[in-house]
Amino acid sequence: MADNLPSEFDVIVIGTGLPESIIAAACSRSGQRVLHVDSRSYYGGNWASFSFSGLLSWLKEHQENSDIVNECPAWQEKIHENEEAIALSRTDKTIQHVEVFCYACQDLHEDVEEAGALQKNHASVTSVNCTEAADSACLPVEDESLRTTSCEIPAEQTPSSDPERALEVNDVQVTGEKENCCDDNTCVPSTAAKETSENVPVAEDTAEQPKKNRITYSQIIKEGRRFNIDLVSKLLYSRGLLIDLLIKSNVSRYAEFKNITRILAFREGRVKQVPCSRADVFNSKQLTMVEKRMLMKFLTFCMEYEEHPDEYKAYEEITFSEYLKTQKLTPSLQYFVLHSMAMTSETGSSTIDGLKATKNFLHSLGRYGNTPFLFPLYGQGELPQCFCRMCAVFGGIYCLRHSVQCLVVDKESGKCKAIIDQYGQRIISKHFLVEDSYLSENTCAHVQYRQISRAILITDRSVLKTDSDQQISILTVPAEEPGTFAVRVIELCSSTMTCMKGSYLVHLTCTSSKTAREDLEPVVQKLFTPYTETEIENEEIEKPRLLWGLYFNMRDSSDVNRNTYNDLPSNVYVCSGPDCALGNDNAVKQAEALFQQICPNEDFCPPPPNPEDIILDGDSLQPEASESSALPEASSETPKESSNLRNPEEPSK
Repeated sequence: MADNLPSEFDVIVIGTGLPESIIAAACSRSGQRVLHVDSRSYYGGNWASFSFSGLLSWLKEHQENSDIVNECPAWQEKIHENEEAIALSRTDKTIQHVEVFCYACQDLHEDVEEAGALQKNHASVTSVNCTEAADSACLPVEDESLRTTSCEIPAEQTPSSDPERALEVNDVQVTGEKENCCDDNTCVPSTAAKETSENVPVAEDTAEQPKKNRITYSQIIKEGRRFNIDLVSKLLYSRGLLIDLLIKSNVSRYAEFKNITRILAFREGRVKQVPCSRADVFNSKQLTMVEKRMLMKFLTFCMEYEEHPDEYKAYEEITFSEYLKTQKLTPSLQYFVLHSMAMTSETGSSTIDGLKATKNFLHSLGRYGNTPFLFPLYGQGELPQCFCRMCAVFGGIYCLRHSVQCLVVDKESGKCKAIIDQYGQRIISKHFLVEDSYLSENTCAHVQYRQISRAILITDRSVLKTDSDQQISILTVPAEEPGTFAVRVIELCSSTMTCMKGSYLVHLTCTSSKTAREDLEPVVQKLFTPYTETEIENEEIEKPRLLWGLYFNMRDSSDVNRNTYNDLPSNVYVCSGPDCALGNDNAVKQAEALFQQICPNEDFCPPPPNPEDIILDGDSLQPEASESSALPEASSETPKESSNLRNPEEPSK
């Protein structure tokens, strides 16, 4: 409980999103005493992943817009005369315009319940346009590990892992149970297997699968624990900052990844596969031999464009789209490069930005597969938890469902000195990191936020049917009207452990110009068709059928300048929520910049020490050990780096 919490720390982190989790891990690794709290009952904030019932619970929470925990009525009395308080918000206002739609057959019965649920889960959805779907669902009680108010995690109680394990990229479906260590006293930040430990294909289940093209809402409810639905849709560049950080810090041993198998383009009303690698280009039947040579020549230039400034300097003032028209590329090649490699729009980036994005795309090719991207098994919500686990290994203390009422500021120095939590306990610290969503309206009165439009769909098959039903795809649909933005579509199959067998989980993302539904529904209508009983027997239907859909807008605070917040002390740092970009570079850059302000002379997330090199107090061989301990620092990093990378120039098998 809160009474057991120490009264003083070096760093207090409020919120468990990806940037906060990385900073907590880095500070704990550098020897800082870290307290990491979150008023929510789950890790990740807006970076989290949910089972289907968990997502309905999350929706209900946001629709009710109720306080997550009760306020301590007497916290104002704990503020002294020479202090002032900065109250924190107790409601999350980062999600707006939530709309839920159910298209699948709603043949629910009283005995339908989620497989593995702790208690019966009765759900009722009564119309295709059902914005009250979450309200009408009685959801199962959360796992005991999620209801822990306070849990301290000593390093010695963390599950052991093979330190030589490489960044694991899987091309086959996972068949083993995920580890999930939690007891009454210790709660290791487990991965999304907290709700999806049963999200493992079992041979017997195939016999119970209904007839193809016949997925009902009751089946989605029953198989709800096989879903891991991300609030934010992102991929990892194989040579991006986050992959490099995962490898460097050895946090990669806590997660597993799959290659994105193909990159798609939407042109002339049809979905087509884009050739990426050299082999794909020369094997493609879409391109003529002349086009193949044109494309390879241009891509070779993009890899070395910085060495040939004379070839692009004259075009710096125009858009990348206009620049491509000056090159010897056919319209179809221009389209592929612009939308499927640089992943930008006609007006979205300059020539330099486009060349840089294309080089980044090409630079990541071949490290772990034939595309530049990786996706974490069990969803993006795994990543914050991996760094939380690293923080816990080095002594960080975690408290979920533990809200902070206010920051206590010393009037004389102008610095924050403590927090007061929901139990009225005052906890002192030197540095404070706060997720943007926890700041009150008064603090954010002058902040102008952007918005992200999101849609999450469950469909019955892929947007581009092939022989394999286990494709993981990314598709960019260009904007058609002025003032709108290109829509990024990521389609996940069941082998990513994010959806049930026979279904696909589709994420749509764009920068908001209107509500999420208004922004994204035109693209949904182009790619999918609503599920109706009359079409079940029609095997020739071209588009995948929609079974269930969710639209919402999410706040984007990634470009907010710290100076726009009102009266924040210098030792209070703000972490932003997810941005609209495909990768996670912004979160890593932000985490490293804030860490350097807190610990200016420390290495950012260095590799963990070799257990054999650790010297315990009172060791009789300490003089000899200390002499030899200087050697492994040079020798141990080399094999560890090569072991993690597994010769990145070779694609994984």
